[in-house]
Amino acid sequence: MRNTYNVNRRTFLKTSAVAAGAVLVSQNFVSAQEKGDQKKVRTAADQVELGNTGVMLSRLGFGTGTTSGNVQRALGHEGFNNLIRYAYDQGITYYDTAESYQTHTWLKEAFKGLPREKLFIQTKMPGWNIKSADEALERIERYLKELGTDYIDALLIHCMTAKDWDVKMAHVMEGMSKAKEKKMIRVHGVSTHSLPAIRTAIASDWAQTLLVRVNPQGCITDTEEETWNSPSSVKFIPEAISQITHAASKGKGLIAMKLIGEGNFKLAEDRQKAMDFVMNIRGINSAVVGFKSVAEVDESIERMNSALKED
Repeated sequence: MRNTYNVNRRTFLKTSAVAAGAVLVSQNFVSAQEKGDQKKVRTAADQVELGNTGVMLSRLGFGTGTTSGNVQRALGHEGFNNLIRYAYDQGITYYDTAESYQTHTWLKEAFKGLPREKLFIQTKMPGWNIKSADEALERIERYLKELGTDYIDALLIHCMTAKDWDVKMAHVMEGMSKAKEKKMIRVHGVSTHSLPAIRTAIASDWAQTLLVRVNPQGCITDTEEETWNSPSSVKFIPEAISQITHAASKGKGLIAMKLIGEGNFKLAEDRQKAMDFVMNIRGINSAVVGFKSVAEVDESIERMNSALKED
C-alpha cells in the first residue's frame, strides 16, 4: 500500500498556500459584496439621531394626543399601559405628549419599570399663557414631576403659527434655555402649525428641532395663514417639503406629525401612500402616529418598514 504520509512536502505546502489564498480571496470577496450589496435594512424600530443634536429616538413614535389626547385617555389606564408596553416591546421608544393632552401622569404610570435611558420623551408647552421665563421654568419642573423623570428629551413650544412667534415667545425660549443649562431638558424647539412659523424656526438658532404637519393629501397640514385651523390643501405641500429640506440642511431635528391626517385616512392605500411619501422626504428623522390599538401599532410598523424598503 502506498504511504500517503510521504506526499511530497513541497507539493503539500504549495497546495496549502493556494487553498489558504483562495479562502482569503473568498472572504475578501464576500466582505466587499456585503458592503456593496447588503445595505442595512432600515426599520421603524431603528434608533435615529434627531437632527445634529446627538439625541436618539425610534424612527416611529407613539403619539398620545389624538384629538387632544381624548382617544388615548378613552382606553383607560390599563388599556393605555398595555398599549404603551406593547409598542415598547416592538422597539418604539419615542413617546409624544403635551400639557394640553393631559397624558403626562398616564405616561408616568405606563413607564414604570422601563429603563429611562432607553426612552425618548417629547412634550410641549403652551406658550400663550406663560408670562415670564421663571414661570416657564416652574412649568417644566411640574412636567418632570408629572412624567416621573429627571429630564425631558425634547420640549417644544406648542402650536406656533405666527411669523413672529420667536419675538412673542422670547420669555418662554429663555425659560427653556435655562432648563437646558440645568439639564432638565436635552433639546428645545417648536411645534409648527403654519408655513410662516416653520420659516421662522429654520432661521432661529434657538430652535433645535421642529414637529411638522405633513402628508401628501394635504389633510390638516400647514398653509400660509397664521392660524392652526386654516383650511389645508395639497397645493401647499411642495412649499412645506421645500422648508423641511431647508431645515434639514441646517441640522435641525425633524419629526413628522399628522401623517395619517389625525386618523382621517380610512382607506389602507391612503395610509400607505402617506407613509411612503413622508419616509421619502429628505431630512425627516422620525414620524409620530397616535395609536389606540395593537392592530394600529402593528400596521404602522409594517407600513413604515415597507416604505423604507422601497426607498
